[in-house]
Amino acid sequence: MARVRDIPIDEVPEDVKPVYARYSKDYGPFANQVSIFAQRPPALKHIMGLLLELKDDNVLPARYLEIALVVVSRINRCDYCVTHHDPRLIAEGLPSDTVSSILEIDCPGLDSIDRLVRDFAVQVTETPGQIRDRLFDDLRQHFTEEQIVELVLRIALCGFFNRFNDALQIETEADAMTSGK
Repeated sequence: MARVRDIPIDEVPEDVKPVYARYSKDYGPFANQVSIFAQRPPALKHIMGLLLELKDDNVLPARYLEIALVVVSRINRCDYCVTHHDPRLIAEGLPSDTVSSILEIDCPGLDSIDRLVRDFAVQVTETPGQIRDRLFDDLRQHFTEEQIVELVLRIALCGFFNRFNDALQIETEADAMTSGK
């Protein structure tokens, strides 16, 4: 049970209900998370709204996004996010043994771009002020600058969500284990 009360959709302001409803329906099995965010309607509206807009824009291939999110969540040991994002990464074509060992240097099943994204996510999470220009040069060979900015944004947001979920002890939804949305 979360440390604060879940807020059902009928208790949020009218201008927030569309974001609450769409996030609950279209973003995946994150109903417990959105009901906790509803404690602060501006946060729900803008943070979940941002995630929905980024999903709609689809600038970054899902495989690389999910690699980054799984890496960050595993580094931060956020069971909620690992449980939600591991199946999404598996749905993107990575074997489950690769996903479970993604932090290992010689993780099998990753191609060179997967490793680049993984290593970048580690550095953004652990030592963001020490990332060398060479890594950005390598990223530019495969990603646009817009994609690189989104990658950094999503890595940083994932760290935020890891802490939010853990601090408030948000429970994992029953259907999260089988989701590959």
